Amino acid sequence: MFDIGFAELVIIGIVALLVIGPERLPGAVRTASLWLNRIRRGFNEIKAEVQQELHNDQVMQDLKKTGEQFRDDTQAIARDVKDSAGKLAESVADKAQAPEATPDKTTGE
Repeated sequence: MFDIGFAELVIIGIVALLVIGPERLPGAVRTASLWLNRIRRGFNEIKAEVQQELHNDQVMQDLKKTGEQFRDDTQAIARDVKDSAGKLAESVADKAQAPEATPDKTTGE
């Protein structure tokens, strides 16, 4: 996280020992590590929430795209059904207008 080497840690330890004192140094180190862990945990939670929101946004975009594709497909199917029904209606109307001459099987003509 921080780019601190061993030499810097030794210097920080010596300064802390001189400023805080040997009696209170272990408690101060514990308190500092607790605060650092809390801060790190908070940043990790925020990072996870942002990643979750980005994922949710991507899922919503995919759902919207799928919905639009579904709507387009259903409109195309509806047009095809309407065209087929119109052609069938025309065919039935044409057959009703011009009856076919079929021989009568009972009379043999």
